[in-house]
Amino acid sequence: MTAENRPEHHRQTTQQAADRPAVDRPRVRLETVDARSDGQRLDNFLLRELGAQHDKQPRALVYRLIRKGQVRVNKKRAKPMQRLRSGDIVRIPPVRDLRGDPDTARPTASIPAGWIERIETLIRHEDEALLVVDKPAGLAAHAGSGYDFGLIELLRAARPSEAMLELAHRIDRETSGLIVVAKSREALLALQEQFRPEGAAKKHYLALCHGHWRDAHQTVNAPLRKDQGEGRAHRVVVDTQRGKSARTDFERLGTSHRGPALSLMKATLHTGRTHQIRVHCRHVGHPIVGDSKYGDRGLDRPLARRRPGLMLHAYRLALAHPDHGGRLTITSMPPDSWQPLLDQAGLAVKP
Repeated sequence: MTAENRPEHHRQTTQQAADRPAVDRPRVRLETVDARSDGQRLDNFLLRELGAQHDKQPRALVYRLIRKGQVRVNKKRAKPMQRLRSGDIVRIPPVRDLRGDPDTARPTASIPAGWIERIETLIRHEDEALLVVDKPAGLAAHAGSGYDFGLIELLRAARPSEAMLELAHRIDRETSGLIVVAKSREALLALQEQFRPEGAAKKHYLALCHGHWRDAHQTVNAPLRKDQGEGRAHRVVVDTQRGKSARTDFERLGTSHRGPALSLMKATLHTGRTHQIRVHCRHVGHPIVGDSKYGDRGLDRPLARRRPGLMLHAYRLALAHPDHGGRLTITSMPPDSWQPLLDQAGLAVKP
């Protein structure tokens, strides 16, 4: 190629690149450590976040990211065995850019169009600072741990023009209900401060439990510990010696008038341990209906032809607005799938 042809060739190449469709590249993630991950090792935190425990990413990749300084904790390099603390901010790099050869990189998971269309119908509140979304049961808060996409990926796909969308807190995949998404860094930090155990945000859940709950009001203080072995899913157990403090306040909203013994309970979290409400309900002898991990299949079987899904719903959030400090309270009624069992038991949920 002659020298005089090079500029023209460069212009053609540049134009060809501009004409190519934009690729949805993975972004840097800034994950704030919540109460349930307090004390967890950085490598185990990343293994979960990147899905390496489920062969979605090679485990060696996680350790390479840490070693190269691509993972940061509070903007500083860290070691795999560093213990994380609630409130720490972990920078997780875009994995595809760091696998070496871009041709062998894992492609971005395609999100079904139906989900992208549906996500707008799930928004219960929106303003310039935040979104409140009514997450359906079965949808993870974010991708990872064997799931190609979650709520936050759906929102980003549906709103590519938004400069920032980040989860302010999380709820379990099996749990339905309200979750807050921040639209700016300032809003994210203010909201995360409120969702700390001592923060101003109040999270209330509805749970349909087996048995007639005797006390109208009950506080359960039972320390919880993650019990996770290599190659198997973790469980959370009550451990008074080594567990982390966990408190849930329960209020009885009603008991069944007919059919199997059931109780409709309001649960208010004062700490945010993994599976806290589910384990506390089991601990006091009232497992949640449809809980495949901590429930009772024998008690679930007579309720419906098919075992119901987990009947735990994040139904009310109360927090101070990050911009002006005014009180914001959002309520979400439980999914329609609850109604047959509620009717069968003679129970009703009041807005």
